[in-house]
Amino acid sequence: MNQLYTKWGESLDKENVMPEYPRPQMQRDSYYNLNGAWEYAITDNEIVTTYDGKITIPFSPESVLSGVNRFLDPNHTLSYHRIVRLPDDFIKSRLLLHFGAVDQEAIVYIDNQMAGTHKGGFTPFTLDITDLVAGSEFAIDIRVKDVTDTSYMQTGKQRIKRGGIFYTSQSGIWQTVWIESLPADHITDFRFVPNFDQQRIEINFETNSDQPKYPIRVKVYYQGKLLQKAETPSDNIVVALKEWHPWTPEAPDLYDIEIEYGEDLIKSYFGMRKFERKPDSFGIMRFFLNNKPYFLPGVLDQGYYPDGLLTPPSDEAMEADIILMKQMGFHLIRKHIKLEPLRWYYHCDRLGMIVWQDIPSGSEKKDIATNGILAQFGVNIQDKHYRWFGRKEEAGRIQFESEVKEAINHLKNCVCISTWVPFNEAWGQFDSLRISESIAKTDPTRQIDHASGWSDQGGGDFYSRHIYFSKIKFSRKKAYERILALTEFGGYSLLVEGHSFNPSKVYGYKKFTDKAKLEVALINLYDKEILPAIEKGLSVLIYTQLSDVEDEVNGLVTYDRKYVKFDIENMRQINKYLLQAFKASLKSGMNK
Repeated sequence: MNQLYTKWGESLDKENVMPEYPRPQMQRDSYYNLNGAWEYAITDNEIVTTYDGKITIPFSPESVLSGVNRFLDPNHTLSYHRIVRLPDDFIKSRLLLHFGAVDQEAIVYIDNQMAGTHKGGFTPFTLDITDLVAGSEFAIDIRVKDVTDTSYMQTGKQRIKRGGIFYTSQSGIWQTVWIESLPADHITDFRFVPNFDQQRIEINFETNSDQPKYPIRVKVYYQGKLLQKAETPSDNIVVALKEWHPWTPEAPDLYDIEIEYGEDLIKSYFGMRKFERKPDSFGIMRFFLNNKPYFLPGVLDQGYYPDGLLTPPSDEAMEADIILMKQMGFHLIRKHIKLEPLRWYYHCDRLGMIVWQDIPSGSEKKDIATNGILAQFGVNIQDKHYRWFGRKEEAGRIQFESEVKEAINHLKNCVCISTWVPFNEAWGQFDSLRISESIAKTDPTRQIDHASGWSDQGGGDFYSRHIYFSKIKFSRKKAYERILALTEFGGYSLLVEGHSFNPSKVYGYKKFTDKAKLEVALINLYDKEILPAIEKGLSVLIYTQLSDVEDEVNGLVTYDRKYVKFDIENMRQINKYLLQAFKASLKSGMNK
């Protein structure tokens, strides 16, 4: 295997790793970043007598950027240790320790006292360590276990035996670790609920007491201009917006907001947009943005990097992927079976990229090809048969639903997210109709792709199909029931010498030997199969994929992000023509 580096990984400053504030929609002036050098040990048990060396956080030990490049066996324990020395004036009242993500199960100790635990490798957690800290200096110790794909835990695309569409596993801390100190009385959470039609924003607050002890005051700004002030004695406030700036991918306008609660001061932002499934004038179900039918040309994005694995090598790396897709004329990224750091969603918010968010999957078995084969012939097994979907263990089903709730709560305020995708290709799928209904009750402002690609149960907002090996066709009848969505297709492969992780293995759905042939084939695919499908009602299409990942060399850009395989302007023109076809279909009613 070749060890590839992105340009950001090559220039990584280990003394200043990802210093950006990790939570853009809940910023305070109290911030102490713990990324950088920690001590680590990999042992047969939880007892550590000596440390193996230094590891660079937030990169997992399996990644080259961590400085470790070692794999964690499911029977091993990964231990971290760091002495923290806070500035003398840092501690106000409450001291909170934040973890962006730790894969998979973590126990945290402060000065040898257990502070808390967390289970689930993709969602964040916070521990109040106030009562465990005697002064401004203390020790943090963390014990991590990661069974990867040997059990029912959520692993996404990680596999101990990587290959094909499954990738190198990782363990431990893989997102930013940080500390903040808050006043005794503070806001613990809030939710923005845009009311697009009435041009107002509703904000629901949670504080660390049963009822707010102080008035909650807000100031709303647009491009630095103060628009209005509002105040509430309760935990809810509605603000009518005097200036109206809707959010779209073409004009991603955001409002800034300051929130004050006693001594607690927070800076945030929100966007005003409305996502719906509605019939157009001919009764065809469409995705609507801000009360208008909207076409969604998109790409699948796995979010892997050759040097950081699931961890982006820098803030700029996350931003660059989104900018490249915008330049190519895409309006949608399907974030595939992974949760990103919050700053990735922030960049989508401010740059204007709609996101379909997959929930990371897991199951008790790896081979579920039977479901896929049957799905290609229109046979969809009912997902109440847990064993057939790798969900026999009740504990695994309970854990998955817990992580669904954590993920949705974590990302609830992201302006860009239009759709939740709880299941992909029957991987650990179960009770998808019930789970989709639960998600819809929790978040009625977004759509749901309840079973992406396979094992459709007739629910959700989309008739969602993955088509790689057959001609792309959709039933006209389906277009009157749910939004027609081609949620994976293409996957055309080109190995680029010097930019390949595994030169001896080329995985893709159609293989090409030079860039010119790849471009011709992709143009033909869009022209001969996608355009006719749009004329018949197709509203969403998601090309596989943004970048190469390990054996898969079917990206629009190489794994190291150094070589763009498809001409940017040509892709932009393709998406422009597709939009024209979509607009024409709105007038013709699928040639009805």
